[in-house]
Amino acid sequence: MEDQNQEQQQPKAPENNPLEFSNRIDLSKLREAVTLVKSELGKVIIGQQDMIELLMISILANGHSLIEGVPGVAKTVTAKLLAKTMNVDFNRIQFTPDLMPSDILGTSIFNVKNSEFEFKKGPIFSNIILIDEINRAPAKTQAALFEAMAERQITIDNMEYEMEPPFLVFATQNPVEQEGTYRLPEAQLDRFLFKINVQYPSLEEEVQILESKHRQKNMDVESMIVSVLSAEQIAEYQDTIKEIIIEDNLLKYIASIVNSTRTNANLYLGASPRASIAIMDASKALAAINGRDFVTPDDIKHVAGPIMAHRIILTPEREMEGFTAEKVVQQIVDSIEVPR
Repeated sequence: MEDQNQEQQQPKAPENNPLEFSNRIDLSKLREAVTLVKSELGKVIIGQQDMIELLMISILANGHSLIEGVPGVAKTVTAKLLAKTMNVDFNRIQFTPDLMPSDILGTSIFNVKNSEFEFKKGPIFSNIILIDEINRAPAKTQAALFEAMAERQITIDNMEYEMEPPFLVFATQNPVEQEGTYRLPEAQLDRFLFKINVQYPSLEEEVQILESKHRQKNMDVESMIVSVLSAEQIAEYQDTIKEIIIEDNLLKYIASIVNSTRTNANLYLGASPRASIAIMDASKALAAINGRDFVTPDDIKHVAGPIMAHRIILTPEREMEGFTAEKVVQQIVDSIEVPR
C-alpha cells in the first residue's frame, strides 16, 4: 500500500511531451530571479559559470561560501557584484594579521552623557558580508565568526544580538601564498556550505575578458549592475526551497555517502551530519534552479564535492602520495549504489 502511495506521489509527465513534468510548486518566479541575477553578472563577469551557480545555490539554501583561487580570477569582484544584484546591506571586511575580534563584531563604548556603556555594532552586522583574504587573520579573529555564521546571532556582554536576514558570508582566500596566512580552523571550515575552487578561464574566455576590459575603458563596472532582488524575495525563495520534494531513498543515499567518509581508509577525519544537511539543502536548491520541484541523484552528486571536500582530512600517507580530498569524495560517491 505504501509503495502505491509513493508511486502516486511521483511527478507525472504530460502525455504530449514525456520529457516535461508538471511541478506541484510554482518555481517560475524563482527561476526568473536566478536568470536576472546571472544576466546582471554577465555584464561584467566572463565565464566562471560554476562559481556563479554554486553562489546562487548558496543564497537559496541560506548557506555561506568560501571561494578559493589564485589572485586575479575574479573571486572578490564576483562576490561583490553578486551582492549588488540584491537590494540589501553589504559590508566588505579585509582580513589582516592584526585584525581583532572587536573590529568585526563591535565593542561597548562608554557614553559620558548617560554614564552607561553602549554597544557599537561592527561590520558583521549586515546582510551580505564579503570577507577578503579570510586566511590572513589569526585563530582568535576567526573564532569571532563562529557564532554569527552558525546561529545568526552575536553574544557580547551577556546580550544576544540577532542578525537581520538574509545573513550570508562570502569569503575568499588564496591557496598558493603561505606567508602571512593562517590555516582556517576545522570548525570554521565546517560552517561554510561550499568551498568553491575557482579555475583559470579558458583561452576564449580570456580573450573575451580583454575585449570587454578594452570596451569599458574607465567605466565603473559597479554602476553597470542593478539590484534585481529584495530581502523579502530572497526570504520567499529560501522558503520555497524548503518545500522541494526529496524521497526517503535519496535521504538514505545522502546519509550513506557522508557515513562512508567516516570509515574510509584514506581519511583521517570524515564529514559531520552538518554535511548531510548541507547536501540535502543544496540539492533542493539546484533542483529548483533547474525547474524541478523534486531532487534527483544527479543533484546530490553535483553538490557533494564542493560540500564535503573541505570537511574531510586525508591521512598523512595519502596526502604524501598526492591524493586530494576532491578525488576521495568522487571515489566515495561512485562507490555508493544510486537509488532507483
